[in-house]
Amino acid sequence: MKKRVTQVEPRAEIKGFLIQKMAPKGMEVIVGMRRDPSFGPLLMFGMGGVYVELFNDVGFGIAPMTGKKAREMICSTKAGQLLSGYRGGMVYDIDAVVNVVGRLSQLALDFPQISEAEVNPLLVLPKGLGAIVLDARLILSDYLKE
Repeated sequence: MKKRVTQVEPRAEIKGFLIQKMAPKGMEVIVGMRRDPSFGPLLMFGMGGVYVELFNDVGFGIAPMTGKKAREMICSTKAGQLLSGYRGGMVYDIDAVVNVVGRLSQLALDFPQISEAEVNPLLVLPKGLGAIVLDARLILSDYLKE
């Protein structure tokens, strides 16, 4: 890798490499939160990766999110149907997604300085195997930047 980089950019200053295990196969979803001035933390769930914009199929809920409310939000979407094994397809770990939604809800309640949070994609593994955060971001309120 070092040889290839220096061939393309001879002046590149390489301080090291980060190598990470390849993620297994799964289904990509998005879980997010945006703080609304009237309602407080709004949670969302939908297809992840590039599909969130393509299909525009997203469920919403207001914190605090119980496990039951999170499951209803997830199952109200086409992504939720796919996670459940639509038409004989793979059944994914919906319990892990419910857990992530619940934890994000609690994080938003505990830290009001978080104005937005997004996990995209959250890689959901087959039933019983959990989920893996592949990318995430938090945006803090302006008053913390001073």
